Amino acid sequence: MEQDNTQSKMGIGGLLKKLLPFVLPYKWLLAMTLVLTFVGSLMAQVNAVVLDRAVDAINALLHLEGGFQWSAAARILLVISAVLLGKEVLSALVTFGQRIFGEKIRINVSRDLSLRVVDRILTFRMAFFSQEGNEPGKLQTRIDRGIMSLSNTVKNFFIDILPLFTSAVLALVLMYSANVYVGLVATVIIPVYFWITAVQGRRMKGWRHRVFGTHQQLSHGILNIIESMGVIKSFNREQVEAAKQAALQEQSTDQQMQTRRISFLYEGLKTFVEQIGTVLIIILTAYLVLTDYPGMTIGKIMYHVMLFSNVSAPIRQLHRIYDDLNDALVYAEGFFGLLEAEDEVEESGRWTVASGQRVQGRFELRNVEFTYPGGTHAIRDLSMTIEPGRTTALVGLSGAGKSTIVNLLDKFYTPQSGTITLDGVPLADWDTQALRDNIGLVLQKNHIFSGTVEENIRYGRPDATQQEVYEAARQAYIYDQVMALPEGFQGNALNLSGGQQQRIAIARMFLKNPPIIFLDEPTASLDAIATEQIKNSIDAIKQGRTVIVISHNIGQIIDSDMLYVLDHGHAVQQGAPQEVYRQGGLYKEIFDASARSMNVDKIAETSTT
Repeated sequence: MEQDNTQSKMGIGGLLKKLLPFVLPYKWLLAMTLVLTFVGSLMAQVNAVVLDRAVDAINALLHLEGGFQWSAAARILLVISAVLLGKEVLSALVTFGQRIFGEKIRINVSRDLSLRVVDRILTFRMAFFSQEGNEPGKLQTRIDRGIMSLSNTVKNFFIDILPLFTSAVLALVLMYSANVYVGLVATVIIPVYFWITAVQGRRMKGWRHRVFGTHQQLSHGILNIIESMGVIKSFNREQVEAAKQAALQEQSTDQQMQTRRISFLYEGLKTFVEQIGTVLIIILTAYLVLTDYPGMTIGKIMYHVMLFSNVSAPIRQLHRIYDDLNDALVYAEGFFGLLEAEDEVEESGRWTVASGQRVQGRFELRNVEFTYPGGTHAIRDLSMTIEPGRTTALVGLSGAGKSTIVNLLDKFYTPQSGTITLDGVPLADWDTQALRDNIGLVLQKNHIFSGTVEENIRYGRPDATQQEVYEAARQAYIYDQVMALPEGFQGNALNLSGGQQQRIAIARMFLKNPPIIFLDEPTASLDAIATEQIKNSIDAIKQGRTVIVISHNIGQIIDSDMLYVLDHGHAVQQGAPQEVYRQGGLYKEIFDASARSMNVDKIAETSTT
């Protein structure tokens, strides 16, 4: 919370300072943009100068003593046409170059921001993704809108603001050079406009934060609907979910209309101030001409009006750019919050496995306490030993803390107190990558990436040969099913059934072939025949490895070497499965209930008839 308060104080200067490291690598593009910007700004004053000279020349021509001369008029028109047309051609080329270089900077910065934030979030602890506000939809909105608004800031600054303000400064210098009084009038108008714009920005900042928060809720809500479509339809809750989204959309609409009302009010006020400036310039220059002020001619009236137009051009664009910059401030706070979240980076020790050395897989937990970021106290004063080369089963009711133990042993989370060691070395001292290189993890629901079947299996070991990939598929009893697909191993893995995808995840583990294996309901989504096949493969790969298995399937746990029974994060029973059953208690209740739910008696009766 403290970080958010700090971020909310970021101003436009702070925003540009944070963006500068992303822009500086393209200093040559930046230099070319600035040079072309200056050239373009000089050419923007040509119309005013030409109009000044043309009006005075035409006025002189009309008052010649010898009368009007078409030859002289033609010369004037020819010169005006040549200068203005030449200026427009050159200006178009300069503007094209300036915009190309500026846009290239914007695109490159956008790419770098995207790569940086992806690299960053990959280093975060799992706890970060469990925190409120970091749900997938909200996090995606935070990143997407951050990159979009920051890249637009680069565009606004280097493609829009710089040319406008360079032109304005040059126009103001020319106004002062022609007449100090007219220059002063133009100068007085500018700070008034800026002050109104600053007040507008402060007034709208709170509303922008509300709009941003509602946008996050909308994105997360839509993502949640898509992910939960099966449940929604099965319970006929389409109208309920639509009503929730309608309420959020109504809230978003009201917030956006309020920001627009405030914006339009201030924009109208700024337009009024700008027009007042134009009127004052016309009145003052006309007065100076009428009083024969030195250097003031009829042409100078148009000259100053056009120069003031160049001065006020940034003002006319400022409200849009300032709105964009303030939007960028809101989204940049969340985006840079990710890049600067040092506390969220996953810590890693330096202990690794020496060449030729093999991890034994002896885990020891002593008085471990762990509470999830959301407040769930999952592990309470837990002590246990996972012996190397043996299979240890974790049993308990839902919410007992079984999967949490696996998360702690894989360093997805860090306990608040107590110690966990692997082969005598504190888990915190282990190099995280080295630790996870030696652990194979198969979950109840494993993620399948967009890509081919072969790519998904090879995720277990990227340097595996094709033959090794095929062998892993055979071990997971998925090879024949994959080969029956039209595209075989090059088919899209997302098109496989849930059970087939589970076997792909198991094939990854076979390919990785680690000394430590965590199995969290590995056959939960498989049919009976597939479960038996996978069990046989897992039984084969268990040999000589440290295995932790979590399952509600009696067959998965009854042949384990050691059993821990968990209740509310605490180990209440332990020992060999048969011994723990004879003790009675929670394990016996779970075992007997599981047997009854499977109708073991009727199964036995059926199998004997």
